[in-house]
Amino acid sequence: MSVKNMNSGDGETSYANNSAFQKVVMTKTWPALDETLKDMLTTDEYDFTKCMKMADLGCSSGTNTLLVISHIIENLSKLQEHAPREIQVFLNDLPDNDFNNLFKLMSTNTNTNTNTKNNIECYIYGAPGSFYGRLFPNNTLHFAYSSTSIHWLSQIPQGLEKNNKENIYIATTSPPHVFEAYSKQFERDFTTFLKLRGEEIRGSGRMVLGFLGRSVADPTSKDEFKPYTLISETLSDMVSEGLVKEDDLHSFNIPIYGPSVQEIEAAVESEGSFNLDKMEFVFVPNMGRQRRLQQL
Repeated sequence: MSVKNMNSGDGETSYANNSAFQKVVMTKTWPALDETLKDMLTTDEYDFTKCMKMADLGCSSGTNTLLVISHIIENLSKLQEHAPREIQVFLNDLPDNDFNNLFKLMSTNTNTNTNTKNNIECYIYGAPGSFYGRLFPNNTLHFAYSSTSIHWLSQIPQGLEKNNKENIYIATTSPPHVFEAYSKQFERDFTTFLKLRGEEIRGSGRMVLGFLGRSVADPTSKDEFKPYTLISETLSDMVSEGLVKEDDLHSFNIPIYGPSVQEIEAAVESEGSFNLDKMEFVFVPNMGRQRRLQQL
């Protein structure tokens, strides 16, 4: 099973035109992003007067990607003598991501080209590949950023088969082994992610990660992912109407996982490449979901 990319292009059903929620979540990470960059550039760890290298992991396509780059350039310029003269930004996502549309948008957006007003030159590159695999040589990056991506698992957890029945994710009615399968898959994936980034990011480098999470340790005690429950109920109705095969519904599970605070802390401590400086819980109002923000 391969995890697919978001819908390409700029049409009605494209990710580019259906990512307002992701934009809101991304802006919620900016206080941590700004604080981290300021702290990095005003210490004596690096000489950033030349070139700073960073990556956006799980960048997808569309204007959200341009927005985060523009925001970074704007905030770096405020640091004046501490600001780097050049930055390299590596945009990472799965190989099937719509990089063509993304770079077309950039060619018409002056904020992601050379910032002549503040004398910061920005060079942008595509870096296709799964972030659960190696992406860069050792000690390449100073900084990595990711928003609404890392809750996507590398695969559907093993052992689910048809045991989750009419649910497409962990629900209050899911058997205990369904939760265990999802939890173990996240632990494997997140540990791998941390290990690989620990090899690619230089000593004293930083990451800011924003992704879906939950507020309770037991996911079956509270339905915090109501949209997936509603989708499950809709699909069940479609089975009753003969529009969807029952076997297809019973074997379908979404490869995402919202970890608890305890799971995140345990994974970071166990893997050992990073220290967890800050972790914030952010509720996005009127959107029906919750996101958890980590700064590593």
